[in-house]
Amino acid sequence: MIPAAKLERLLDRYAALESEMASGASGSQFVKLSREHAELAPVIEAARAYRSTQKQLEDADTLIADPASDSEMRGLAEQERAELKQRLEALDRELKLQLLPKDAMDSSSAIVEVRAGTGGDEAALFAAVLLGMYQRYASLQGWKTELLSMSESDLGGIKEATLEVEGRGAYARLKFESGGHRVQRVPVTESQGRIHTSAATVAVLPEPEDVDVNIQDKDLRIDVYRASGAGGQHVNKTESAVRITHMPSGIVVAMQEEKSQHKNKAKAMKLLKAKLFESERARVDAARASERKGLIGSGDRSERIRTYNFPQGRVTDHRINLTLYKLDRIVSGDELSDVIDALVAQDQADRLAAFEAEDA
Repeated sequence: MIPAAKLERLLDRYAALESEMASGASGSQFVKLSREHAELAPVIEAARAYRSTQKQLEDADTLIADPASDSEMRGLAEQERAELKQRLEALDRELKLQLLPKDAMDSSSAIVEVRAGTGGDEAALFAAVLLGMYQRYASLQGWKTELLSMSESDLGGIKEATLEVEGRGAYARLKFESGGHRVQRVPVTESQGRIHTSAATVAVLPEPEDVDVNIQDKDLRIDVYRASGAGGQHVNKTESAVRITHMPSGIVVAMQEEKSQHKNKAKAMKLLKAKLFESERARVDAARASERKGLIGSGDRSERIRTYNFPQGRVTDHRINLTLYKLDRIVSGDELSDVIDALVAQDQADRLAAFEAEDA
């Protein structure tokens, strides 16, 4: 059971947050307090329900132990006690899940990078399938998407693409997609009907808010140049493409999708912030422990996380040994949630087991 002292600390912190917000905090401080308050709200709701049920159970025990209670009242109290014990066990698990250490960026929007890997044109075609899968999945969640950049291949696939997914909690769900995705199917270019294996990689970054990343203008080198490739009449006529180099880190981002230099710069800055934020998170995590290495959705491109076998209509997620025979529904994005739900559940179960082991 959850220690009473831990519940008291949670309730005290929640009250302190409300007091600080009401006292006139402004700007980035208010944003920070509001975020913590919003994240703590469901925990407090569960804690209050837990304490209320605990009190009702104590009252039922008192009534049963009271020699003055008649047999009918005692019988009703015993029935109620059984129900309350079940409810308390369920609330105990729910509260422990709420108390699990959370990724501070779980509530954030996300930036999804999809790149063709080994396999040439077939890998690029598969990368396009993955991009469409995420766009459809995001739409079903009610999230807004914007294609920040895309480099197409000759056969209509994509060499690489960067997708912004805007919506609360997008990163919490999509982070499990980071890693290597392998496809087994007969390519459109294969005349002998042989099955080929190719791959694409996915990296999911949390999209930080302005208060999360502080970029100094003096640390940036911004180059403008003429866009190349498909793009309309502005190609090679105006310097609309933008490349930004963050000199302290060496991170470089470039954008040329828009005809407007201003819009390309805004998109490039958005991507740069996400990359800088994730770079710092990775540095801190590596210094603290090796936990992130084993974390589902670490962004490790070399990790093969999932196989899509088209001839068998099968999708297998290797991290949790999950196999589903509805490939078409998954790659369309309509039932990708079945895979992500299973990954979220396993992640929670693993962390809950570790949490309970610490308390034991």
